Amino acid sequence: MAALIDVADLRIRDPFVLTDIPNARYVMVASIGNRRRGAKGWECYTSTDLRHWQAPVTVFTPPAGFWADRDFWAPELHAYRGKFYLFGTLSAEHAKRGTQLFVADGPLGPFQAHTDGAATPHDWMALDGTLYVEDNQPWMVFCHEWVQIGDGTMDAVRLTADLSKPVGDPIQLFRASDAPWCRAIQPGKYVTDGPCFFRLKSGPLLMLWSSFGERGYAVGVARSASGTVRGPWTQDRQPLYEGGGHCMIFQSLEGRPMLVLHGPNDSPKERAKFFEVHEEQDAIRLQAVAWQQGK
Repeated sequence: MAALIDVADLRIRDPFVLTDIPNARYVMVASIGNRRRGAKGWECYTSTDLRHWQAPVTVFTPPAGFWADRDFWAPELHAYRGKFYLFGTLSAEHAKRGTQLFVADGPLGPFQAHTDGAATPHDWMALDGTLYVEDNQPWMVFCHEWVQIGDGTMDAVRLTADLSKPVGDPIQLFRASDAPWCRAIQPGKYVTDGPCFFRLKSGPLLMLWSSFGERGYAVGVARSASGTVRGPWTQDRQPLYEGGGHCMIFQSLEGRPMLVLHGPNDSPKERAKFFEVHEEQDAIRLQAVAWQQGK
């Protein structure tokens, strides 16, 4: 049996973990380019304890004639209606960056294209699409990129029930500069990255997302006043976490909420960092798992 990889030795940006309950394991999807510079596609690691991971399995590489030839960023894995969907950000020399959906019968693929190219608007620079289901209606929430519009935005578009295409036009949820903690990376340039959702037991709907603050890359918290994806959204004054970002929240095999992000944000030092999520009144607090405390 091949030796397991300690998470401390595994370079990864934008980590995303799917809890595979039937197989009592975690599946972490990653860009192959994390390991091999310039490699195209996505791969999955598996683990039973979040610390020790099996060598990765390739789950998608672009076939001949595929429209995209670069990026292959920010993969996410979602179980939905009996199948598994991979959301990934791609681009090409003559096609703008966007998030496309892929489908497979199992979390380790192989995945095939599910949408016709990117599901984000083809004339937008967009990235980091995630799935959010509300009242049985699937949405994709994604970032309209600062490189195109200056002040990056968070947007949402409805998807068909089978996730095969968008329905209608995207709606803007907020701008990066709405967050008091957010700082421009260049004059007038504000970043939105990596949205994920978490509903508190007391009812409020939170969106965690990333940008740059006083101390670099960070995670902030937005709150929906209506409790729905449409908002309106308000921003916490201080970031939830500094020194890393692009987080997501998943349920542990024991049913407890966990958060993973990458930190630091400096290549090639990025590593997956895991935290327990604790609810305190209408807020959340992060506590590093015991084996990562102090690291």
